[in-house]
Amino acid sequence: MNDNIYLTLCDHISFALERYRQGIVIKNALLNEIKRFYQSEYQIGLAALKIIEKHTAIILPSDEAGFIALHIVNASFDSIGILQTQEMMSVIQNVMNIVKYHFQIELDEESIHYERFVTHLKYFVKRIFANQEIEDDNDDNFFLMIKTQYKNEFLCVLKVYDYLQKQYGIQLTNDEMIYLTIHIRRITTKNAKDR
Repeated sequence: MNDNIYLTLCDHISFALERYRQGIVIKNALLNEIKRFYQSEYQIGLAALKIIEKHTAIILPSDEAGFIALHIVNASFDSIGILQTQEMMSVIQNVMNIVKYHFQIELDEESIHYERFVTHLKYFVKRIFANQEIEDDNDDNFFLMIKTQYKNEFLCVLKVYDYLQKQYGIQLTNDEMIYLTIHIRRITTKNAKDR
């Protein structure tokens, strides 16, 4: 984690306590997404609220656990900033929606497969925002095999590609598309079996 978290998180907690004392409540508009996409970090945020309560006798709302989680996420992503973290969460949510609408399914958010898919998407989005694409290994045969064998999943990836291209001007490499196709295959197949 980036060492800046010591300053930014302490500053945030201090300001949150000051706001609480003044009766100012700030709702975390991203709380549901944080709970869904950053479960571990959110649990740390909840634990932090208990520590804060123990030392100050102030019970901060769960919205603050979400804000603390965002600070942890930012620190683990080389201090990309809260605005970019919010944008990344938006991209993850939109990719999930593309998958759900393409396959006409609801994903089981409690399953290990869902958690793995979200983890993949976090790093996928982090890479594309940092312009660190996976290098193509120029294995056109493997790309064609994946594209042919997993046609429906690949069509879904093309929708994701189209979304990223139109919204952010991002072009995916063949390897990124293979990787995404395989992960989409895994989440949709496991989700279908679990129903």
